[in-house]
Amino acid sequence: MTRIIDISPPITPELQVWPGDTPPTREILCDMARGDNLTLSTLRSTVHLGAHADGPNHYGHPAPDIAARDLGFYVGRCRVIRARVARDARIGPDLIPDHLDAPRVLIATGTYPDPTAFNTDFAALSVELVDALHARGVRLVGIDTPSVDLFDSKDLPAHHAFLRHDMAILEGLVLTGVADGCYELIALPLKLVGFDASPVRAVLRTLD
Repeated sequence: MTRIIDISPPITPELQVWPGDTPPTREILCDMARGDNLTLSTLRSTVHLGAHADGPNHYGHPAPDIAARDLGFYVGRCRVIRARVARDARIGPDLIPDHLDAPRVLIATGTYPDPTAFNTDFAALSVELVDALHARGVRLVGIDTPSVDLFDSKDLPAHHAFLRHDMAILEGLVLTGVADGCYELIALPLKLVGFDASPVRAVLRTLD
């Protein structure tokens, strides 16, 4: 039987965002619990919230916004793999299995274990890894950390490798307990015109 596995963290006030970015808040405009005829809320938040897709204009100029991205990046066959990597280190091509049978790869590092407690020593991707994945036909890479670059990175080399190859990025995934293997990924960004990212409800569907 096909199963759907949610790989998105819950959006709550406890969810941590990048230091200095805008955390999620909910303003309740109408509330049936207090006698209103309906409940109506306003969300204020960074677009780099929880599981999210980066737009190329987040790290390149000029570059397309998230609304301009081909939705084909974010739907289809993917492989979940675990990388045995130290904290605050970049993942090299040698940590990725030789056999990749999907154009999307989700990498579980285990270095950002709690989305409600921001830690700065998470692992990231190397330029060499992005280049190698591109050479093997990979179109999208997702990771279980807040960024494909290290926390203190200013020149963002991994991001720029994605830009150079026109590959898509998913960050902030929750891959704890997800077995390595092939799945169908569904992680559609909102059509936010002009924006540099979009939250996604990222899920995996098991393959028969």
